[in-house]
Amino acid sequence: MNTTPDDVIDDSSAPPPAGAPLPSATLGGDSKGSIEQFALLLFIVVPFLALLAAVPLAWSWGGVSWLDLALMVVMYYVGCHGITIGFHRYFTHGSFKAKRPLRIALAVAGSLAVEGPLVRWVADHRKHHKFSDAEGDPHSPWRFGETLPALMKGLWWAHIGWLFNEEQTPQQKYAPDLIKDPAIRAVSRQFALWTLVSLLIPPLVGGLVTMSWWGAFTAFFWGSLVRVALLHHVTWSINSICHAVGKRPFKSRDRSGNVWWLAVLSCGESWHNLHHADPTSARHGVLRGQIDSSARIIRWFEQLGWATNVRWPSAERLDSRRESASTNAA
Repeated sequence: MNTTPDDVIDDSSAPPPAGAPLPSATLGGDSKGSIEQFALLLFIVVPFLALLAAVPLAWSWGGVSWLDLALMVVMYYVGCHGITIGFHRYFTHGSFKAKRPLRIALAVAGSLAVEGPLVRWVADHRKHHKFSDAEGDPHSPWRFGETLPALMKGLWWAHIGWLFNEEQTPQQKYAPDLIKDPAIRAVSRQFALWTLVSLLIPPLVGGLVTMSWWGAFTAFFWGSLVRVALLHHVTWSINSICHAVGKRPFKSRDRSGNVWWLAVLSCGESWHNLHHADPTSARHGVLRGQIDSSARIIRWFEQLGWATNVRWPSAERLDSRRESASTNAA
């Protein structure tokens, strides 16, 4: 089913009806208790420490094995494309229609990125688009003002700080279409399970291939901890960096910009200006030389018949959204 934020958001202030399935839709529902806050802190700090330790430990260990590197890269891009194609372009914006097996596979792949339950992720992002860089945006870097100190504080908020905000996006309001789907609701509710699977695949493979506990440990370090930390910070950089700097060749009502050096690591998400100018577009990197691996994979899904009604940008649609040369900010 193709959906956009305007299609699914109910702006009424009435509470959900009694018996609504929302409480079981995701881990933690609409608020984050102390246990979940602690778990969130743990999953931010531990992988980040591993990321900081990666270079000196690689030097002292004599380098990274090809197996560890392969596990890190494969797991990184499975989770990254699960987020960019699945959570973002498909579930949040309805950029294409997916056959049922692909729909569930994208939900699972995105969950392996360890970025929170699917329903909550989508609800937060739809709210972000509704209020982008204005009051109500969950993670705008301009939240505290435009002075340099305010922007520094805002960048921290947009990157990590907003994750600890106890007042969460109401999921019944922003993601009712996903809550109504039992399979998607189940994947979202099972986020802790998919997190465990994501963290255990690298050490399991590493241990079995090398037939050693050391091989399992190094695979866990690189393929689980370092990979999760890198993917988290790349994803969070779209919220922070791409709303503070970057070129803006297309008209949008916010400050979303294109940051070229994040394109490969973000699977095409850092061509953020076009995304906010045309949120349902299946391709974000629409100009010459703009690498967008997520769009390429969606094209493969379409050719295989797994994805239909893909919303590819037309030349006329792009021209209608272009900024004049005099207003294009660098």
